[in-house]
Amino acid sequence: MSQDQSSAPLVKSKQRVADHGEVFTPGWMVDDMLDLVKAESERIDSRVLEPACGSGNFLVPVLRRKLATVKVRYGKSDFERRHHALLALMCIYGIELLADNAAECRENLIEVFADYVGAKPADAWYRAAERVLAANIVQGDALTMTASDGQPIVFPEWSYLGKGKYQRRDFRYDNLTQRASFQGTLWDHLEEHEIFTPTKEYPAMTVEEIAA
Repeated sequence: MSQDQSSAPLVKSKQRVADHGEVFTPGWMVDDMLDLVKAESERIDSRVLEPACGSGNFLVPVLRRKLATVKVRYGKSDFERRHHALLALMCIYGIELLADNAAECRENLIEVFADYVGAKPADAWYRAAERVLAANIVQGDALTMTASDGQPIVFPEWSYLGKGKYQRRDFRYDNLTQRASFQGTLWDHLEEHEIFTPTKEYPAMTVEEIAA
């Protein structure tokens, strides 16, 4: 990702700007913005959602920051380094209106992840990352909260249980956005599991099981 020093947004074509309002934030500006939330952008398990993710201008730098933290904390154990690297990827989410941008975003993210863990397309690690990104990077409309097929957007909540096992629970995006409405109300004493009900829960999975 090049560091364009111009303050002007980047565009693929004037027609796409006219049709979809598509512009891309320059890399140097992305870094400055992420530095404003530096601790969260570098925390391995912080969940980051970009509702107009494009080709990953924000999400790729976030992944790189998370992986740098993984290296510092788990660099001495290849087992833990790889599993926490996948967790870092699992905590990145995006919504993108245009199919080519969504596909490019997934490709850019998996390239960074695969390079970090040394995975090849035939490896379980690579295939697991593909499955994660297929669920986490959604082609859809963030305003209507619907996917390209018209169905409500559903995001997986991934967590690392340790010893090579991950947990997945799926939630509707429109339900998750209700979180803010509970602040300062009678509901704010409740735990998340008392407010939000997953649409689906999965048994604990290994990397190989996710890949399959």
